Amino acid sequence: MSSEPPALGITLRQLLMSLGEPLAELQCAPAGLDVQVSGVSLADPEEPPGARPGDLVLALGVRGRAALPVLRAAGRDGATAVAVKHAPGAQADSLREAAEESGVALLSVRAEARWGQLDALARAALGSAQPARPGEGLEEADLFALAQTTAVLTGGIVSIEDTANRILAYSRSADSDELDDLRRLTILGWQGPEPYLAQLRAWGVFQQLRASDAVVAIDAHPELGLRRRLAVGIRSGERQLGTIWVQEGSLPLAERAEQALLGAARVAALHLVRPRREPSADLRLTQALLAGVLDGTTGPQSLAGHLRLDPDRPVAVLGFALPGPLDPARTETVSLVSVHAAARHRSALVTTIGDRVYVLLPELLRGAAPATLVGWVQEISDASRRHLAAPLRGAVGRVVPTLARAAESRRETDRVLDAMASGRVAADVAALPEVLAQVLLGETLALLAGSPAVRDPRLTELASKKRQLAASVLAWLDAFGDVRAAAEELHIHPNTLRYRIRRAEQLTGIDLSGPEQRLLAMLQLRLPVPRSTDDTD
Repeated sequence: MSSEPPALGITLRQLLMSLGEPLAELQCAPAGLDVQVSGVSLADPEEPPGARPGDLVLALGVRGRAALPVLRAAGRDGATAVAVKHAPGAQADSLREAAEESGVALLSVRAEARWGQLDALARAALGSAQPARPGEGLEEADLFALAQTTAVLTGGIVSIEDTANRILAYSRSADSDELDDLRRLTILGWQGPEPYLAQLRAWGVFQQLRASDAVVAIDAHPELGLRRRLAVGIRSGERQLGTIWVQEGSLPLAERAEQALLGAARVAALHLVRPRREPSADLRLTQALLAGVLDGTTGPQSLAGHLRLDPDRPVAVLGFALPGPLDPARTETVSLVSVHAAARHRSALVTTIGDRVYVLLPELLRGAAPATLVGWVQEISDASRRHLAAPLRGAVGRVVPTLARAAESRRETDRVLDAMASGRVAADVAALPEVLAQVLLGETLALLAGSPAVRDPRLTELASKKRQLAASVLAWLDAFGDVRAAAEELHIHPNTLRYRIRRAEQLTGIDLSGPEQRLLAMLQLRLPVPRSTDDTD
């Protein structure tokens, strides 16, 4: 039995959603559906058993009661689940009883399904749970993750195929009733069935896909068991690399399904066009050059030459704040950003650095409007809220004249995202000119917080020991000395506020009638200061 090192892990429930119909069916789950699956083992009859704890064990070459030793060994080794080819009647009952006794879940696999399919799907599901690494964009993610993201954005059921109509990846579907005959037979056979392919050829679908990168619509044909579809060719220049198909399910496709499909095709091309030898090395080079250009440590010529970009045309950088490294939405967020960016700009390059994902938009038209870029980022943020149920903060860097100055645009996005993270900018999407005051105030306070020598110790003591008085003084200053407005903001009587301001002056010895003192107090009282004593007075 061979085994992969344990992955981060997903629940059995998540794994079943990824495998879905029509490949496998759950027979029993004695420990429930929320147990963790962390790896895949292949149980070969010619090798001694030896699964890792948390594994999904694929029982190769055995059926029916012949799989009982695999089940019992998996239970002893602490495996989570065992997948066995479908067995009829009493043999299936025996397998279920053994699984219950061993404490492992039992999955029944369709007889016509291939173990390679199940292995690839399970590993893809486990791989999508891994947190993104620094410098890793969607290009390094699996095509299965791209298929799932495309399904989310289009509202349909997605498959990605090569030019011979062989399945490369597909999205999961929780409801098998949504699958039409073509989809079901294609997944089971790992390739489109010839009668359906012949019909698509007769309609001219493949000719249209070869001729352009436009999205092709195929009407529903209930008499043939076909639902409505959209398709787009995955292309590199004039060469077609494959096709992405989106089948309509029980609900109509999303309003912007065609745009999302175009973006997905461009991202898929980045995956499929890699050199056959050492594709990961090529990707690492691209990511390293891109990161260097974004942080200003690498000149533009290397990246431009590697990707055949014009370094003398305008560029801009978009930035997004990612979920935490252990958040399952992190990978989906990177995928969503990548597909949307590619849909809007063919040459968009995406990478993650730390807790942020950046989109470099090279070769922009001269005079590109910043408002257009803000609109693109707003679309991505809205899509995240709709499809991932999470707001996505995004920032737009200014358009700079050449690739050599991309780092300047990236720094602007960071300044805005920093201000958003601190709470000084409430908007989910912004460009620096729109929020310059909030950004500069935050940066000024950061300088003040890091330089105790330039702070008034009396104000420091007031903020730490008399927080109520400090808050009252700050509210009064923010209201330009309007006692009634400040008192209403604080929900107190104006006379109470007047007393607090006098008391603050008495305790500290400061004179708030002076404009310099008021300016310093407005800044310093905004600094976070830990409470050191009881707040009285």
